[in-house]
Amino acid sequence: MTGIPVRVGVVGGGRMGAGIAQVFATLGSMVTIVETADRQAALDRVVTGLRRADERGKLDGREVDEVAGRVSAVAAVHDLATDTDLVVEAVPEVPVLKVDVLTAVEDSVGARTVIASNTSSISIAELGAALTDPRRFIGMHFFNPVPASSLVEIVRAPSTSASVVDVVGGWVSMLGKSEVLVNDSPGFATSRLGVCLGLEAIRMLEDGVADAESIDRAMELGYRHPMGPLRSTDLVGLDVRLAIAEHLESTLGERFSPPQLLRDKVARGDLGRKSGRGFHEWEGSIS
Repeated sequence: MTGIPVRVGVVGGGRMGAGIAQVFATLGSMVTIVETADRQAALDRVVTGLRRADERGKLDGREVDEVAGRVSAVAAVHDLATDTDLVVEAVPEVPVLKVDVLTAVEDSVGARTVIASNTSSISIAELGAALTDPRRFIGMHFFNPVPASSLVEIVRAPSTSASVVDVVGGWVSMLGKSEVLVNDSPGFATSRLGVCLGLEAIRMLEDGVADAESIDRAMELGYRHPMGPLRSTDLVGLDVRLAIAEHLESTLGERFSPPQLLRDKVARGDLGRKSGRGFHEWEGSIS
């Protein structure tokens, strides 16, 4: 399989799914989003992202409508074309939900389709065990916001075919992004390290070591991090970070135990940028 993926499916039309759809459509792929809740909202997210990219001069003269015209939305996985080259699952970090989606995808597409999960922490081998042919299954961990992020973490399970790893690496390069190839392990490389730093920053805030702004600036100025760990948690979503931490605690031990402050904020609905408030205040909220 060479060249760009002609047909791409993305299961889940939230911020991550819409971002993944946007970058593949910009590349030239025909993209189908599977969204059971609100298909128009998913398409609107793609258009909004394309307009922002256009404002930043990132579309190279291509019209927003031209790229958006390559994106469609359907209600069910079985509506995906059998000749789809790649399907990326981008639903919430719930193992049972992901397994249900992935097995439905495998039943709906052809034998040559590469199936990927955008999971940020769940074992690829664990998810792939439910598939008839796990050789074509791989992790493609995109980062938020997908169009602006330069990294895709490619996660290789023991059963993943070497040819699939090569093909996916080529596609990531065509997207203008860099790959980091890691072997399957809970939290992979990025989530494991990022969550570890983020949880300790939350504990420092909880203990009154410093305020959120100071903790973030210490890492930005002292260690040249482009974004401090608390602001990064706001961008990821406190609920997402909590779910990842709970998963890592169950697999790697109590050092990943979520601080009570994180649990309390999630319970109050202070989820970060998407709700307008997390460890920092954000103007408005995003869906």
